[in-house]
Amino acid sequence: MLPKIDVPVYELSVPSTGKKIKFKPFTVKEEKLLLMAYQSEDAKYSIDTIVQVLNNCMVGDVDVTNFPTFDIEYLFLHLRARSVGEVVNLKYRCNNTIETKEDGSEVKCNGQVQIDLNVLEVDIHRSPEHTNKIEITDKLGIVMKYPKMNFIQNDKIDDEFQVVLDLIVDCIDYIYDEQNLYYAKDSTKEELTDFLDSLQGKDLEKIKNFFDTMPKMRKTVDFKCKKCGYQEDMQLEGLQSFFG
Repeated sequence: MLPKIDVPVYELSVPSTGKKIKFKPFTVKEEKLLLMAYQSEDAKYSIDTIVQVLNNCMVGDVDVTNFPTFDIEYLFLHLRARSVGEVVNLKYRCNNTIETKEDGSEVKCNGQVQIDLNVLEVDIHRSPEHTNKIEITDKLGIVMKYPKMNFIQNDKIDDEFQVVLDLIVDCIDYIYDEQNLYYAKDSTKEELTDFLDSLQGKDLEKIKNFFDTMPKMRKTVDFKCKKCGYQEDMQLEGLQSFFG
């Protein structure tokens, strides 16, 4: 019988709840799954694979399937760091304009800039104006929940506005008035959509602000171009930004 390999166990706080969870690094088996997902260029398959790999690596009775998007991204970033390496090498092209020609066209620097980033230093940014309680009137409002990774845009829907409405419907926890709480799980999609259709544009803007300000991974890095000398503070957001 071949020997078993001892693997380290790490502890991490879930951003949305503060609850401590434990996980172990992924193995060659999970790395193959991730590589296949990357090569497939299928968004749903990639997300399902990330969730599967996370669940495979959890220690104890933890299922991340219904975790909010930013929780999944944060946990996966740390899992990747503990499994492959803490430092990622991000490469960018400098878009600084070094010359404007007589015809108005611009000549860009295009120098390559490498940024070595320790992903364990990436944290969750929380906007002070963020709230999940949307007040429609003094007596009526909506309480939202965070979107999950499994909400994938239907490629067959060309109407971007409809996609936004579908996301909002998916993220309604409950609607309240002076007398009652109306939980989304007890209502049909049609009923929730009809309710949204009755709102004014300013109310949808309030709901949109919930998504715009919800917690997200963010890191400010120092961008310096050795070729032209251009320098700026560049802000990285979202999981994809940290695997450039």
